[in-house]
Amino acid sequence: MQILLEYFVVIWGFLMLGTLAIGGYFMFRKFLKQLPKEDGKSEMDWQHYFIEKTKHMWQEEELELLDELLSPVPELFRDVAKQTIASKIGELALEEGAEVITQELLIKGYIIGTPKRDHRFLRKKLKEKNIDIIPYEKYFEMSRKDYRKNWRERYKLDNSK
Repeated sequence: MQILLEYFVVIWGFLMLGTLAIGGYFMFRKFLKQLPKEDGKSEMDWQHYFIEKTKHMWQEEELELLDELLSPVPELFRDVAKQTIASKIGELALEEGAEVITQELLIKGYIIGTPKRDHRFLRKKLKEKNIDIIPYEKYFEMSRKDYRKNWRERYKLDNSK
């Protein structure tokens, strides 16, 4: 009986350490997003800026599509994912000088704002909605890591062709 208690305590200790490590990882990521960059603003500041600047440009149809595309994201992380993706869409809209957020802008921004592992679901969902994915193939080929550095220049080059 004593050995079972000892095993239980050891297993419980590893579970606690694992849980604390996972929580610390997510807290550290949030902390890194709050650190100011070269321009004096953090990644979170820029996200809030782009969302506020483009809030009036969103139409009900595009908001529903964004919510539908975010449906596989666990409920706990959905708000953070929505903020990140909506800010990327807003950034593209401001860069292109758009009057409203269109379906095309939404899909481009979603591809740019999400990691490559999420693109499979996006392709499936776009096929279900009968949306042609051929115009977006060049964005699917680039992963999120490729967009992190100099994504604006690459985006401008792709759109100028």
